[in-house]
Amino acid sequence: MKVFVTGATGCLGRHLIDVLLAHDCEVTALVRTFDRARSLPEAVRTVAGDVSRRGSLKAGMRGAEIVFHAAAWTKLGTRPRDYALMHRINVDGTREVLELAAELGGPRVVFTAGLEIYGDTMGQVLDEAHLPAAPVLASEYARSKRQALLEVVQPMQARGLPVLVVCPGAIYGPGDSSVRGRLWRRYVERRLPVMIGPATAFCWTHAADAAAGHWLAATQGRPGETYLLAGPALTQREFFSAAERAIGLPAPRLWLPDSWAALAARWLRRARPGLAEVLRGFSGLTYLARSDKAQHELGWRARPVEGGLSEIIRTHAGSS
Repeated sequence: MKVFVTGATGCLGRHLIDVLLAHDCEVTALVRTFDRARSLPEAVRTVAGDVSRRGSLKAGMRGAEIVFHAAAWTKLGTRPRDYALMHRINVDGTREVLELAAELGGPRVVFTAGLEIYGDTMGQVLDEAHLPAAPVLASEYARSKRQALLEVVQPMQARGLPVLVVCPGAIYGPGDSSVRGRLWRRYVERRLPVMIGPATAFCWTHAADAAAGHWLAATQGRPGETYLLAGPALTQREFFSAAERAIGLPAPRLWLPDSWAALAARWLRRARPGLAEVLRGFSGLTYLARSDKAQHELGWRARPVEGGLSEIIRTHAGSS
């Protein structure tokens, strides 16, 4: 099976490549530069390009039976001067990928979103049928991905393009360079005695499980549908307690209240908007959902965090 992947060098993308090769797919990956392609297996064909330039996508996508559009600028702490670039990558890039797919005959497309597009669930556990009309979105990334869904993906689905949407929870795993990933690295290096946001909660999805969910959606899912790949729901305090149980390293002992992060975010929103956005992500928000649909229709399962954390933390420890 011929497959085209954007975002192949990211944490999720790298695990997705492994899944595709394990299923004997002929994989072509879009990379911004060939320098970045060095991390990919030799079996992967790479083409250099930019998701926002349709012409650079054509050579890689032509002939593909499945397109995985996982590329996005996921940075938390984006400054206002970078909003236009994030919009170009996350919204305009999605438009270029999907419209080219339609031009090339309509291969099945899997669009990677995230539970962030549902906004703060305020402690409630949502499912695919409950996309809030006016969610509380904590980051420009979440706003751009929701915009891509509403303004690009859904209209293309209505036009008949076989697009499926997958929404992983908070992805963690080897190769994670996000804010959370950097915090975990500090933790395994015993340099995280203090944390903030103990009640901030996510559905934690290992990158390998998220990648497996993408494959299952592509091969068994129904076009036009959305599948939530929500791992175990844990607060940050519970997550680090699970890490302590899994590998024996002590969890942070001092937790600053979520309310402190919320207050600091309000104080800094004009002077330091990027830092304010990071702090909002630790201010007691919850991103909680159930994965019943993915489990029943796709046979998807998420591993317990203890098992996933043992892998990621040992990987980090071994590379430090």
